[in-house]
Formats: sequence, C-alpha cells, structure tokens
Amino acid sequence: MATGWHSHAMETDLQTAVIWSGIFSDANYFGRYLRDIARHDGDPMNPVLAFCMAPYFSLAMHESLQKAKKIDANISASFVENTIDISARSRHSLKLFEDTKRGIEGQVSYFRDEVFTAHSARFLGNTWLPLARFLETDLGLYGYGGRLITTTHAATFHLGFEPNELLAEGAGTHIRAVFEEYGAYFAGLGARLDDQGEDTFVTALSPSALDESRDVRASRYYRKVFNGPDTPEINAILTTFRAMLNFAEIVVSSGLDRQKLDYTAFKIGYLSLYQVLRSVRILLDDPSYRLTNRSTAIANHIVNLESAQDILDPKAKPFRNMLMHYNLPPKVDMTKIDLSQPFFGAIPIYFPRHDTLSLIQLVNQCGAITAGIFDEWAEGN
Repeated sequence: MATGWHSHAMETDLQTAVIWSGIFSDANYFGRYLRDIARHDGDPMNPVLAFCMAPYFSLAMHESLQKAKKIDANISASFVENTIDISARSRHSLKLFEDTKRGIEGQVSYFRDEVFTAHSARFLGNTWLPLARFLETDLGLYGYGGRLITTTHAATFHLGFEPNELLAEGAGTHIRAVFEEYGAYFAGLGARLDDQGEDTFVTALSPSALDESRDVRASRYYRKVFNGPDTPEINAILTTFRAMLNFAEIVVSSGLDRQKLDYTAFKIGYLSLYQVLRSVRILLDDPSYRLTNRSTAIANHIVNLESAQDILDPKAKPFRNMLMHYNLPPKVDMTKIDLSQPFFGAIPIYFPRHDTLSLIQLVNQCGAITAGIFDEWAEGN
C-alpha cells in the first residue's frame, strides 16, 4: 500500500512541478516582453503588438488561474469580475474553429453579427457630406515588412471584450485597466520589469518595417480575398488566421536563435500554427461552407504538407493540450518525464521522429510555408 501511495505522491509532485514550471516560464517571458516594450516607449509598434499578443497573455492568465485555484480557491477574488470573463473569451478565441461552443457557424455569426456590425456602426455613416461616404472605412489593416500581422477585426476577436464595448468612446481607459490587471497578475507570478534575462523579439523589431496602417471598407475588402465574394465572414476569419501565422512567423521569431528553445515563443508559434491547421481541416470537412475550387485545392495543400502531418497527428494532440493547459497529459508514462529536459521530455513521446531541435525546425518550417501559402491564397486570384 505504502509504495503505491508513495509513487502516486511522486506523480502528483511531478505534475505540480510541470505545471508551475510552464506558468513561471510564461510569466518570466511576459515580464521580459513588457520590460522591452517599456524600453521602447512611444514606439508605434507597441499598440499593434499589444493587439497581437493579447490572446497569448489571456491564455497564460486564464489557464494558470484555473490551476492556481485548485491550490488556493480564493486566488481569483482579487480581480475585477469582468477581467476574468474577458480573459476567458480572449483565450477561447485561440481555438478558432476548434472552439466547441462556437464551431464554424458560431464564429461566422460572431463576425457577421458582432464584429462587422459594431465596426460599421462605429465608423460608417459619420461623414456629413454624403458624397464623401465612400471614403469611410471600418477595417484597419496592420502589416510588418509588407505582411499582414493584425486587423482591427482580428484584434476585436482576440481581445475578448464585447465589440461594442471595445469601440465605445473612452474605451481606452477600460482596456488599459484590464491590461494593468494582467500585468499585476503576472508580477505576482514573478514577472519582473528589471529582469536581466534575455531579450525578447521586441528588441529585434524595426519600427520602420511597420507598414502604414491601411484603412479599407470591410465589405469591399472581404469580397476580394481568400474564397471570394460569397463568403465574407469565412474570408474575415481566414484573414485572422493569416495575421496570426504571420505574427508568429515574422514577429515573434525575430531575433530568436532558431536553434534554441524559448518555451513561450515556441508555444505561441506552435499553438497558432496547430489551431490554424486544425481549423482549415475542420473547414474542409464541413460541406455546408462552399469553398471555391481554388480555395479547396489550397486548403488541401496546406493540411497535406508533410510538416503539417506531424503536427496534426492525433497522437500528438496531448502535446498541444499540455502547451495549452500546462499539465501533463493524463495517460503519459511518468517514468519518461524529466524536468531538466525541454517540455519535460515529452517531445519523443508525442513526436517519435523528433528531438527538441528537429521539432523546433519542423514548426518553423511548417509555420513559414503555411504563412506564405495563406498570403498567396488571400491576395492571388
């Protein structure tokens, strides 16, 4: 009896150590990220980066809070209630079409009924001169080095605020307050602005590569990209996927030693790539969304890339869950878990053909190829 209990206690300790190791890695990274942002105060890149990074902050906050609450039930009492809801919605946005509560239909109607309407209500119909109406725009596109990294719609989707609330006059104070709560939360987990640790991608970015933001009319723009005029909502969502892939590919990996593992930077790249690939697969499998022949061919090409096969392999899904939720997968062989190894020794379990270095290379390669195909799918006809 005693030995059984003892090994169970060891397992519980190991599980707890894995969870806190992931949480502290993320908190440390966000501390260094905010430190680097503070050093570049007033840089035009900063607000754009805040939009792009929001769902990853929310993911870390939401998931670490779930884990911490099991240890101390009172831990969430210190938040303004609405912050917890916002972080939950923002974090769920990362699931894309894999979001079981929304699925494709839910995401389509969310864009159609909430994002589109809130933006057009806020930005259209304001011009006193009816003839100038055609100049009005309700969609902002932000690029880096000529490639799209976010849009005002994508930011609305990922920030987790109700769209009308986000766009209301004076919303800036509310948004800042929520982000300050995030900051205080990560500080409580050890994030430090005077951290002496390694630079994050922020220091490698060049403000001059930030493209002049392009303001367009959403209804016109979405008719021209991806799947064409019949599916504006799907096109809007694919535009969000495209921005996520490009952000991970050209921004988060800037200045990164691609041979070395940075837990949080890898996690951002891996999760955005995984969720986009899964979502393209889900879209292809659902006959109720009519894709053009060109779109079908491109989408099939993406999910059938050799590098995508390893990432989409159902046997590797627990690895994604571990990155998403911090805990070790339920059925893992505990004897193979080693806290001194990257990802606690889980890579060879879920990716038998890979070690740490080759998995990093696989994700980089697949991310770069997929992002490139998405750019072409969007713009080319």
